[in-house]
Amino acid sequence: MLSRALLGRHWTAGAACALASSRQINTSAWRGHVQPVPADIDGDSNAAPGEAGVNGALGHRRWLAELGAIRTDWTREEVADVFATPLLELVYHAATVHRMYNDPSMVQRCTLLSIKTGGCPENCGYCSQSSHWSKDTGLKAEKLMDLEEVYQAALRAKQAGSTRFCMGAAWRGPSQVGKGQWTRVLDMVKRIRALDMEVCTTLGLLTPDQAQELREAGLTAYNHNLDTSPEYYEKVTTTRKYEDRLNTLENVRQAGISVCAGGIIGLGEGKMDRVGLLHQLATLPAHPESVPINALVAVKGTPMQGNQAPEALDVVRCIATARVIMPRTVVRLSAGRMNFGLGDQALCFMAGANSIFDGDKLLTTPNNDRNEDLAMFEALGLRSRPAFLPYGAGNESSATDFAAAAAGEAGGCRGDGSCGGDHGHGHGHHHHGVETDSHEQGRGEAASAHAGGGCGGRGACGGHQHAAHA
Repeated sequence: MLSRALLGRHWTAGAACALASSRQINTSAWRGHVQPVPADIDGDSNAAPGEAGVNGALGHRRWLAELGAIRTDWTREEVADVFATPLLELVYHAATVHRMYNDPSMVQRCTLLSIKTGGCPENCGYCSQSSHWSKDTGLKAEKLMDLEEVYQAALRAKQAGSTRFCMGAAWRGPSQVGKGQWTRVLDMVKRIRALDMEVCTTLGLLTPDQAQELREAGLTAYNHNLDTSPEYYEKVTTTRKYEDRLNTLENVRQAGISVCAGGIIGLGEGKMDRVGLLHQLATLPAHPESVPINALVAVKGTPMQGNQAPEALDVVRCIATARVIMPRTVVRLSAGRMNFGLGDQALCFMAGANSIFDGDKLLTTPNNDRNEDLAMFEALGLRSRPAFLPYGAGNESSATDFAAAAAGEAGGCRGDGSCGGDHGHGHGHHHHGVETDSHEQGRGEAASAHAGGGCGGRGACGGHQHAAHA
C-alpha cells in the first residue's frame, strides 16, 4: 500500500476508485446520536489531546493497524489520538490514505453565491448575516435574487472553470418563506443542473418533504455544517439545537441527496472541540460526501469579531485528521484560505484536501482571486475534478445518481462497469476491512475514463471532457 502512496500523481484515478469504491452504511438509529465527552481522556474537555495518556488508554492503535479502513465506529479517544499525532507524521498517514482512494493531483473548484443575503433570524456568533447584529455589521437584508440573475452567475462560474455551483440563503429554513420564493429556488436548481454542473444549496433546516422536493429538482448536494462539537455548540448559537442540525442531515440523506457537512475552526473552541466535531462527522450513519473545513473570517460587528484567526497548520491538522478517519470523503478547503500562502495550501492538499471554493466572495466574506488559484494549480501540478465524477462517500442512491449522470454524458456507459470491454464481473477483493465488488470497480473505472474522455478497455466508457476546472 505504501508503494501506491509513493507513486503520487502517477497513480491513476481509476486505480484509486477501483481500489476503494464499496460503501458501508451503518443503519443504526439517528436520534440520540450526539456523542458524550469521554471521561477518561482528561479532566478538561478542551485540553489538548494526548495530555493524559490517550495512547496508553487505547492499548494498541487500531487506526494505524487498519489505516484506510472505512469505519463509522470511531471512538472519540481514537480520533483524539489521530489528531494528536505529530503533524508531519499525521500528514504522512493522511497522504497515504488519500492516495488509496483519490487522485492526489485532482482538486475540485466550486463557486458559492449568496442568493438571499442578510436578515437571518438565527444568532450564530460568527455570521454577518444575522439580524441580531445587523446594526453593528451594517449588513442590510436583501430580497431573494431573481432566477435569471442566478442563472447568469452560474453560467459565468462554469465558463471560469467551476463544476459545482453552491447557493446559500440566509434563512432559518424554507419553512419561514412563502411558496413563491421556495419555488424560485427549486427552479434555480433545475436550470443550473441543466448546465451540466453539480448543484449544492445551503438553506437552513429542512423537513423531509422539502428535502424530497430538492431531490426531485435535481439537487446534487446539501450543505448543513455542524460548526463545532456538540458541547461547544451553545456558545456559537442559541436559536437552534445540535439535534436540529443532525435531523436535517438525516432528512437530506433519506431523500437521496449527498450530504455536505463540516465546521469552522477559530470560534473560540478548544482542541477537544475540534476532535468532537470530526468525531461527530465520522460516526454519522454514513460518512458525508463532503466535509468543508473553514477557518473563521472574523467580521466586524459580530460577537466573534475579536477572535484570532487560526493558524494554517491548525487547518492542516484538521484536514489530515478528517482524511484519516473519513478516507473517501471530499475534504473541502473552504473559508479563510486568503490568509494562507502557497506553501500552506500545498500542505493542505498533501494532507488530503481535494476541493476549494473560488471566486471573489464566499457569501459575504472575501475569497482568493481566480487567477491566483490558476497559478497555484500550475505551480503545484494540480488539475481540476470534472463534474459528476462519482463520489466514494455518502448514500448509495446519490452515488448511483452521479454514476448515471456521468454515464449519460459519456455516451452509454451505465456507470456500473457493464458497458463492454474486458472488465470482468468476478470476485471482489478485501482491503482493510472494506469489501469491494467488481460492480463497484467498474463504476470507479468508468468514472476515470469519463474524466479522461475515452474507454480504457475495461468496461469503462469515457466521453467528452467536462469543464476544464472542477
